[in-house]
Amino acid sequence: MYRQLCAMGVLLLGGTLLEPPTLCATQERPPVTGTIALEGTVDKIYAAANTVVVKATDGVEHLFHLTTRTVVHGTKNAGDAALSGLTEGSRVVVHYVTAVQEKTAIEVDRIAEDGLGAISGVVTSVDREGKRLSIRLVDGSTETLRLSEHAAIDVGKDADRAADRGAKVIVYYTDEAGNKVAHYFKKIS
Repeated sequence: MYRQLCAMGVLLLGGTLLEPPTLCATQERPPVTGTIALEGTVDKIYAAANTVVVKATDGVEHLFHLTTRTVVHGTKNAGDAALSGLTEGSRVVVHYVTAVQEKTAIEVDRIAEDGLGAISGVVTSVDREGKRLSIRLVDGSTETLRLSEHAAIDVGKDADRAADRGAKVIVYYTDEAGNKVAHYFKKIS
């Protein structure tokens, strides 16, 4: 009954109506839907269970399940061999979905020096519908990259808002048939 009353914004104490709190202690937060990107470092690998523990940049550890459909960029292995391309200490970005308290990695991007390529510059435009990101490099030239499916939908939203102000970003990309494809980008200033 407490949870129901709490959800309605009513809190009773000894039969007395009190001012409702902002968030009740037992009230659950709404679930996040869609793909989420998390940057961090591989802390532990459990190959037998097809799982990895990634310590996020904020220090919180997250357990991710990898499947045969998990794609790992920045390594030569994919599918069943995806775990062999990851090592403890690898810097990664995990694109994942959450279902029933379980995080399943859809895509893992290795962002270390032996992983995806990296360039930095100032955002000049972000076209999510057209899947394009344009940045001005230090030398004044402009580079336009194609956005991967996950990058077009879920990544770098802060860069969108900051594009008008010339946000500096770092872009992690793969080279696919001579075209740079951005898998992850973030604002760095």
